[in-house]
Amino acid sequence: MSDIDIERKIKIIDLVSEYCDKNLDSEYKELCLRIIEKMSRKKIVPFSSGKIEIWAVGIIYAIGQINFLFDKSFLPYQSTDEICTYFNTSKSTASQKAKNIRDMFDLSYYDKEFSTKKMSDSNPLSDIVMINGFAVPKKILNDK
Repeated sequence: MSDIDIERKIKIIDLVSEYCDKNLDSEYKELCLRIIEKMSRKKIVPFSSGKIEIWAVGIIYAIGQINFLFDKSFLPYQSTDEICTYFNTSKSTASQKAKNIRDMFDLSYYDKEFSTKKMSDSNPLSDIVMINGFAVPKKILNDK
């Protein structure tokens, strides 16, 4: 990673950390920082070009999407408008960058590496195992 990439990484970390400290929680901050680290290990560092604010909002947006951050029935809750206003970016730009990040790491709901503890605990598939092509609840196996 070049010196410029390291400087950009530090700036993105600062922006994401500040936002998470003010508006989210330590778990979201940890997940966002984890994805920044993972990006920085890629052969071609994705955030070596483009506005750092767009990368920061995209990271928070991507992690938020797979953890239902935009659903008012979950806590913490933030709207896409609140995040985009904070970083002075448009929703379409933030959404597009988040999609790029989700695609880059194949992120989806109940992702083992980037889900909050609450999401991991509520995963409806966590108690299912595949046996000979059949989905079987784990508790059936434990009853024997």
